[in-house]
Amino acid sequence: MCLSIPLQLVALEDENGDFAIAERRQGNALRRERVNMMLIGRQPLGSWILASLGLAREVLDDHQRALIEDALAAVGASLAGDYDPSAHFSDLNTPRPTRSTLQ
Repeated sequence: MCLSIPLQLVALEDENGDFAIAERRQGNALRRERVNMMLIGRQPLGSWILASLGLAREVLDDHQRALIEDALAAVGASLAGDYDPSAHFSDLNTPRPTRSTLQ
C-alpha cells in the first residue's frame, strides 16, 4: 500500500515544468524527491501538491492540505500507540446540521 503525501514545489527541472523537485519536513528530517508534473501541469514554486510514487496527482489548497496532514498525524499517532480520536479528524468531529436546524 502507498500513501499520497503533500509536498511543496521548490524547483523546476526543465523549462516545461514536466518535472520538479518537491520537499516536506518530517520531524527533523527533510524529505526531497523528483516529481513528475505531467498529470497536473506546471505549477508555481511554493505550491503544495499531493504526490504518490513520484507522480503529482493534484494541487492542494490550504484546507485540503490541513485535512491530509491531520490524517497523516493520526496514522503516526496510531502507529506510536498514542492515538486520541478527539485530537484528530476535527472535520468529522464537528456536528453536522440536521434537517430540523436547517429549516
